[in-house]
Amino acid sequence: MQFKDYYEILGLTRQASAGDIKKAYRKLAHQYHPDISKDPKGEEKFKEVNEAYRTLKDPELRKAYDELGRHQPGEEVRPPPEWGSHFSQAAGGGFDPDDFNRAGGFEGINLADLFEELSRSRGGEGPKGAYQRQPHKGQDYEVAATLTLEEAAHGTTLDLEFQVQGLDAAGRPVRLPHHFKARIPKGVIDGQKMRLRGKGGKGLHGGGDGDLYLTIHLLPHPFLRPLGHDLHFDVPLTPAEAILGATIKLPTLEGFVSLTVPPLSPQGKKLRLPQKGLPKPKEGSGDLIVHLVIALPNEITEAERHLYEQLKGLSDFHPRERLEAFLHPQGDA
Repeated sequence: MQFKDYYEILGLTRQASAGDIKKAYRKLAHQYHPDISKDPKGEEKFKEVNEAYRTLKDPELRKAYDELGRHQPGEEVRPPPEWGSHFSQAAGGGFDPDDFNRAGGFEGINLADLFEELSRSRGGEGPKGAYQRQPHKGQDYEVAATLTLEEAAHGTTLDLEFQVQGLDAAGRPVRLPHHFKARIPKGVIDGQKMRLRGKGGKGLHGGGDGDLYLTIHLLPHPFLRPLGHDLHFDVPLTPAEAILGATIKLPTLEGFVSLTVPPLSPQGKKLRLPQKGLPKPKEGSGDLIVHLVIALPNEITEAERHLYEQLKGLSDFHPRERLEAFLHPQGDA
């Protein structure tokens, strides 16, 4: 829960009297009223002024606010143990900050919600001062889920264990373990976000449970690179295979397949194997896209060198013909 300095919002010190608070509120509410103010942030400031005044005008709520201590605006704060319970005037009522802790901490509410709940607990609203608890949705959690390509292709169940913010028995902020099993369907892709409804923190007073958000991260594969549901594969060829053509075996997520490389295949040529990529959620699969890479040996034998010299003498292939024509146009002396 982020702290707001209500005194600073009203331009006051903590020693301000009730009269000072009322006077400051009237001045600022008039200054920032949407029908009057030309300030582009006037409406936002008007709401902040009203929020601050609703708490500080009430002596008991002001006392409760002061007991939160001094903090920087925006700083995360948590009420101390038993905070708020001794302000209740409703029989059998009372405000229990532990309720919010059981819902996953104070991150899910703001300061205005907290004091509204406290006001209700002491009879500030509701018939005959009854304590009317308001429903609060449980906290949402965000977790990274790391999978192999094979797990993404076939689906899996992940045993997730992570930590959430909470309070210990003494009311001190701590990280609490949270364990959850998540069924990951086949066909998820890298970077995909999954929403598991109702698998986050527990709700309060009839409020719904929070949600669990999973961000899918795929581990690197020795050969395959996922891009969406397609898989990309760099396949090395010898110069002879690129020129003469070849049939080679390739690993896929479903086993080995044969790929026919046509003769005279240049460096970087792409060959597509349909339906050999990652499965799609409803039907079909992506493709396996093969990128041909012509590989050269680190060294050759004398016999191989002799054959290459013979081939060089026999071939009339001139790959730099256009470049040479540009460098030496006809008519140069």
